[in-house]
Amino acid sequence: MRKIRFAIIGCGAIAARHAIHIQHYGALVAVCDLLEEKALAFADQYQVPYYLTMEELVSRETTIDVVVICTPNGLHAAQSVQALRQGYHVLVEKPMALTAVDCETMMQAAVASGKQLFTVMQNRFNPPVQAVKKLLDAGSFGQLYSVQVTCFWNRGQSYYQSSSWRGTRAQDGGILFTQFSHFIDLLYWFLGEVDTVMSVMDNMAHPATSELEDVGAVLLRFKNGIIGTIHFSVNSFQRNREGSLTISGEKGMVKIGGEYLNRIDYAEFQDAALPALPAGAGVNDYGTYQGSMSNHDQVYRNLVATLQKGTPFYADTMDGLKTVEIIEKIYHAANWR
Repeated sequence: MRKIRFAIIGCGAIAARHAIHIQHYGALVAVCDLLEEKALAFADQYQVPYYLTMEELVSRETTIDVVVICTPNGLHAAQSVQALRQGYHVLVEKPMALTAVDCETMMQAAVASGKQLFTVMQNRFNPPVQAVKKLLDAGSFGQLYSVQVTCFWNRGQSYYQSSSWRGTRAQDGGILFTQFSHFIDLLYWFLGEVDTVMSVMDNMAHPATSELEDVGAVLLRFKNGIIGTIHFSVNSFQRNREGSLTISGEKGMVKIGGEYLNRIDYAEFQDAALPALPAGAGVNDYGTYQGSMSNHDQVYRNLVATLQKGTPFYADTMDGLKTVEIIEKIYHAANWR
């Protein structure tokens, strides 16, 4: 069976992670970036041709199977739709888009083209996350009462100054999209749709470098009655401190903790037990800052199995849309956007 052939659009920090795993599960055949210096460096490293526009790439590279979108958030929708209409499968980095309307347009384009639209939500593969999902599906918590998410990360001034799109409403969208959409995805995956939202947010430490919030607090009620809170910030002193999710129920309680949902801080159940967990992957390390857990290998393993064997992909595009819907509700409730 021939290797699946990939092209990467956007040669920024996360693209390097994709390129590594593409080499293991397929073949990288082309890259594209508006900045020639970045595109050339990436092309030289992986010995592939580079292009400065997506239009040039899709018109000249006829052997591509999957276009991987690693560009700023605000470009995800338009570039995904363009690639789908050109007849390519698409893997789009998080967030799927910056509006639910754009997500719907992407999904419609996939249906019309007969091609697959894949999203990246790699934190679902964290061993603690997988274990808690199984306990939820088994009903081990009994009646669910509440959930708490805490995200204390650090993004200094240099982070926002390093790329012109960061901190902009049009291309970044906000830290719930860029830093913490994985946590919102897990809330939806674990507990379902959100009904009502109250939220407050502010830009306390980055007014000179960002148009967006850097801290916020959210109160949620889910459609199934569960109450939730989210406290999120990129103002954590000096470094990332915590990325956690705590679920409380009638018959059990668990906290997935650490800096990146990478360990179980506590777990106790009336009629169940948490199994021994395998070691998780390391974090995505970008040199001057760190991101979420590095499970992109499992994303690619699943994608290749989907295209070659018809195996269901681990995250549906509807999940991506619902994540964006929840984030939109949070921003709307704060009158922030």
